[in-house]
Amino acid sequence: MYPDPNSSSQKMYDRALASLPGGNTRTTVFMKPYPIYAARGEGCRVWDLDGNVYIDCINNFTSQIHGHAHPALIKAATTQLAIGSAFGLPTESEVDLAELLAARLPSVDQVRFANSGTEAVMMALKAARAHTGRPKIAKCEGAYHGSYDYAEVSLDPTPEAWGRNAPVSVAYAKGTPDNVLADVITIPFNDAEAAVSLIREHGPELACVLVDPMPNRAGLAPADQAYLDALRKVTREVGALLIFDEVITFRLGFRGAQGLWNIDPDLTTLGKIIGGGFPVGAIGGHKEFMAVFDPRQGKPALPHGGTFSANPVTMRAGIAAMELLDDAAFARLDAMGEAVRSGIDAAFRRHGVPGRTVGLGSLLKIHFADRPIRDYRSAYLTEEEGKRQAVFNRGLLNRGVLAAGYGLMALSTPMTDGDIHAIIEAASGALKEVAAL
Repeated sequence: MYPDPNSSSQKMYDRALASLPGGNTRTTVFMKPYPIYAARGEGCRVWDLDGNVYIDCINNFTSQIHGHAHPALIKAATTQLAIGSAFGLPTESEVDLAELLAARLPSVDQVRFANSGTEAVMMALKAARAHTGRPKIAKCEGAYHGSYDYAEVSLDPTPEAWGRNAPVSVAYAKGTPDNVLADVITIPFNDAEAAVSLIREHGPELACVLVDPMPNRAGLAPADQAYLDALRKVTREVGALLIFDEVITFRLGFRGAQGLWNIDPDLTTLGKIIGGGFPVGAIGGHKEFMAVFDPRQGKPALPHGGTFSANPVTMRAGIAAMELLDDAAFARLDAMGEAVRSGIDAAFRRHGVPGRTVGLGSLLKIHFADRPIRDYRSAYLTEEEGKRQAVFNRGLLNRGVLAAGYGLMALSTPMTDGDIHAIIEAASGALKEVAAL
């Protein structure tokens, strides 16, 4: 049972405290009193250092859509490793993956590879500035887009900082320069009228509007069709680019979230699933906007390099991962996601606990509130809701299911009907503990 002061994970954490700040190198995996250390993974399961086995519903924060150690991905990566892992030259593999992505996304003519979703978003914002010659960006309150200064503005504002009318730009990290805050316009999610008004107000200075159509940290509520249609229309009106952050939502369908919502963004950022389990990021878009990277006439408007960008191991694993994601695979992921959401919703009702799930496809998030979840503010936990979430998370963990501490689950293709049933049963048992509070 977690926590266990005599566990191998506790001992490893004690050791890590000497060489890592707080014993940690990724804030997202930290948990008190100590994190669980993974020893190995296979399929949809992870084993910790003590041999405890868990159904993995974190999947490295949505990146492992095929779970762990998938044979096709192992073959692709090891075959490439045997002939070289990285070169100071381009390889055919980057062309192959770029062609695959462009074929799936009608809004994408060309692709530029990077090493993470954070880097992809950073370069997309810089591309918008380079193309338009404008300094400011707009992004949604509470939405996570990686750790670039501009992209993380107003990631987690407290109610005291929300502002009476429009959202305000609030620093996420200490030391964020004031000029960064001044160049970020924070807009509300799923409020088309208010967002359009702010975009028009700042239009002449606005390089782009950055939006995740189902923002994880802002509640994972799907965007209203009218909201995304309004963003598409007003960005064209003011001459700003519309950037879709699909680092996470590309797992929602064969053509990503933009295919589900039928939106044609100017630029798209990708990551996570397109790397086959290896570090990756990508920026894609129409040739007109991607031209800022083109070096054929000398120094481009936006120079961009990266020692491991488009390394062939990632490219080959990514190609293998994407080829496994055909229409049948997405249909299966959709069915599993719907089964887990409906099963957990039924458990909420059965145990008399206020709450619900939200999400689409293979993604879901568990909320301990009966109110509709539409944006960051409606998803914001009260103190009591936070206590319920903590008890639920611990109960889920001790029933052999890993989920993110803030309620996110990401399912994977190796999961069986039996695994889905086990996830629902574990959630029901954890909710029974919550009901007893």
